[in-house]
Amino acid sequence: MSFYAFIGALEQGLVYGLMVLGVYLTFRILDFPDLTVDGSLPLGAAVSSVCIGAGMDPYLSLLPATLAGFCAGAVTGLLNTRLKILHLLASILTMIALYSINIRIMGRPNFTLLGKTTVLDSLTAFGLPSSLAGTCLFAAFTVCAALALIWFTRTELGQAMLATGDNPRMITALGVNTGNMIVLGVGLSNALVALCGALVAQNQGAADVNMGVGTIVAGLASVIIGETLLGQGRISRMIIAAVLGSVAYRLAIALALGVKLGEFSFSPSDLNLITAFIVVTALTAPRLKRKMAR
Repeated sequence: MSFYAFIGALEQGLVYGLMVLGVYLTFRILDFPDLTVDGSLPLGAAVSSVCIGAGMDPYLSLLPATLAGFCAGAVTGLLNTRLKILHLLASILTMIALYSINIRIMGRPNFTLLGKTTVLDSLTAFGLPSSLAGTCLFAAFTVCAALALIWFTRTELGQAMLATGDNPRMITALGVNTGNMIVLGVGLSNALVALCGALVAQNQGAADVNMGVGTIVAGLASVIIGETLLGQGRISRMIIAAVLGSVAYRLAIALALGVKLGEFSFSPSDLNLITAFIVVTALTAPRLKRKMAR
């Protein structure tokens, strides 16, 4: 792997680490299978891009994008808790609706940021090489989000959310409204995913309505890889593992795409096949390791 390929994979792993934190929040903490992320990622990208196109500061555009993601997640939570729609079906319905909403927001299937100022321009203006600007900025965002999530899980509200996923009957007996916890948790999850989408759009210079396809698969793969690498333990360790898993997943993808065996080599269209192989390997590796240790 070349140096630039490594930096590119590291940059992707860090920015998508925000998305993985969101997936971890619903998948592990709330035990809520949420496919809304496939729609909330392009939602954040669409809102941020349109705001920048209208003249808004690129950093300020992250706020409405994050808020839009929270609203999308809250809708999924409300469909599940208030209308009693199965959580998986509720998230699918929101995801489908977001496809049309994102096109409405952009006015077309994609929105280019060509010639527009992005969050990366402020760093390159200080002399930071463009190849490192994204890595530094995304690392700052992801580390701050991970620290904020660790702090949140130690608050009374965060503890109530943890208990909602672990033992809803017990936390209900203590007077906590589990429905509100689910709405808040799914909302926060998709807010992180939308923030990721906004940063990805600014990094690649365009938002596209299809850029969220496969987001949930990549997020789950990253969470599982992180747990395989660091093992399970305290919540802070698991959050760090999710970010590490995101970076490891992107590096594994980059390595796989660089493999050449004679005339054979992988292409970007093989990405889903590579992802499936990585997830299967991550899921079976701990079991094989225990068998070999006996």
